[in-house]
Amino acid sequence: MSTRGHGGRGGSAGGSKGREAKQRSFAFPNGWGGRRKGSGRKPKGERAGVPHDVRAPLASRFPVQVTMRVKAGLPSLRGLREYAALRGAIRAGCERGGFRLVHYSVQSNHLHLIVEGGCRSMLSRGVQGLTIRMARALNRLWRRAGSVFADRYHDRILRSPSEVWNALRYVLCNARKHGAWNSRTRPDPCSSGGWFDGWNEMEPEEVVPPPTARARTWLLGEGWRRFGMISIGAAPVRARAAVQPSGRRRT
Repeated sequence: MSTRGHGGRGGSAGGSKGREAKQRSFAFPNGWGGRRKGSGRKPKGERAGVPHDVRAPLASRFPVQVTMRVKAGLPSLRGLREYAALRGAIRAGCERGGFRLVHYSVQSNHLHLIVEGGCRSMLSRGVQGLTIRMARALNRLWRRAGSVFADRYHDRILRSPSEVWNALRYVLCNARKHGAWNSRTRPDPCSSGGWFDGWNEMEPEEVVPPPTARARTWLLGEGWRRFGMISIGAAPVRARAAVQPSGRRRT
């Protein structure tokens, strides 16, 4: 009997059991495929967009600062007709289903809002509804169709009186940062500053009803007042430079 079969392939197969398998690697031609710098989904618009991360849960006691930007190439939002259209949309959508828009300022290509919401979903639906109203109003004015806002809005939850105080100053005095308004005795007319009752220099507007909702959270209604009144001529301060009750800046 021949033993060739036992000593040939059978023997080599048995000896390969102890060998470690190696995975072959393939090079992608012309640099396509694989992990590399600059790969992945690109943000919309000229500016880097807001990351599409899951937003933090929101407790109803905390107000929120929101920033919304419009697409490049559109007219300034601070034009007389543009601002009139926006204010009408803001008035119509400032209080809906647990969402409240309390303060705002309109800049040439973006808006700053301070809002309240019963929960994260109420806030999101309220901002979305407001965005749709503003976009439709502007598109009617401009006689165009298509999207108006560039990307996902940015928001920041305000959890302390100092954060709210600084957010109020940042939003209501924001036109000074961009050189669009420099008066030290009158608030920016493209904002809710005319109805704000926390200015050092003036009382709020009483003749014309405000286009915004009344604050219901303690932080936005009363808590921020621990830091005193705000000056119309104050420079806007970002959250990272928030003041402390002692008057010092946070480090």
